[in-house]
Amino acid sequence: DGSNKATDWQGLHEVDECIHLFNPGNGWIQNCNSTPFTSAAEFSPKQKDYPYYMATEPENFRGVHAIKVLTNRSGYTIDSLLSLAYDPYLPAFEKLIPGLINAYDQSGKKYNSLKPAIDVLRQWDLRTSKESVGMSLAHYYITAYLQKGPRPEGLSMMERVNYFGTQTPNDERLQIFSEAVQKITDDFGKWNTPWGEICRLQRLDGAIAQKFDDTKPSIPIGFGSGNWGALASFGVRGKQDTKRYYGTYGNSFVAVVEFGEKVKAKSILAGGQSGDPNSPHFMDQAQRYADRNFKDVAYYKEDVEARAVKKYQPGK
Repeated sequence: DGSNKATDWQGLHEVDECIHLFNPGNGWIQNCNSTPFTSAAEFSPKQKDYPYYMATEPENFRGVHAIKVLTNRSGYTIDSLLSLAYDPYLPAFEKLIPGLINAYDQSGKKYNSLKPAIDVLRQWDLRTSKESVGMSLAHYYITAYLQKGPRPEGLSMMERVNYFGTQTPNDERLQIFSEAVQKITDDFGKWNTPWGEICRLQRLDGAIAQKFDDTKPSIPIGFGSGNWGALASFGVRGKQDTKRYYGTYGNSFVAVVEFGEKVKAKSILAGGQSGDPNSPHFMDQAQRYADRNFKDVAYYKEDVEARAVKKYQPGK
């Protein structure tokens, strides 16, 4: 209401007052839509040096994962950096899944029917793949818990997930997991459904908002959501009237670039360059996307000319 002078408009910040980070001593910067104050590990900008409103995003599992794979590494090639960027480990489950297993081990015989699914999670290495049943169970469990679990005030999503694995009642964990297992069974006929049967890439037309269809062709995807810490993020946003999950956000265009005497790069699209279903380039990169089979980028004129199917001049 204007009575507090401290909240009066103070003018614009100069560019050099904003958060910057140039050539940190560790040799890398990561940006996973999380806080800039961990963007370069110990070389990151210091939170105390900036007003709160300049960076309000909290840390997330994807940022945690990026820092882990980048720390104490050097000597990258294009291919080794790609392997790092597709590391399948999912840190969101580091506390959540052990917490669930511990709850089961203390439950006596009450949840005996969950033993086969719990045993799969005991053996799971917290890595996602098309073949992984553990990934299916963990994804349905964490999704159900975020929908039905408590919301302690002031916790970020990352903190809330860790809270579910460490602070919630055992019976609550097992009840939600039981519902998650039943959901997989209801939708796919068996609880031990591999992740690639559930997580799919589908592109039926050129619409930005696709209407997905379980009866139409789709491609199995082994990646996970960036919310769970996947660097190769493949996630679902919004309501879908399907049993399968069809990716709608995450890694849509991916490129890795090497700078030197000549620029070298590889890239991939989630589907294809064209929005026309009748074009040969509508889905020609989809399987390559799923298989992490990147194409070489035609960066120089001679590379473009070597690949050209036809040439044209504007206006002719």
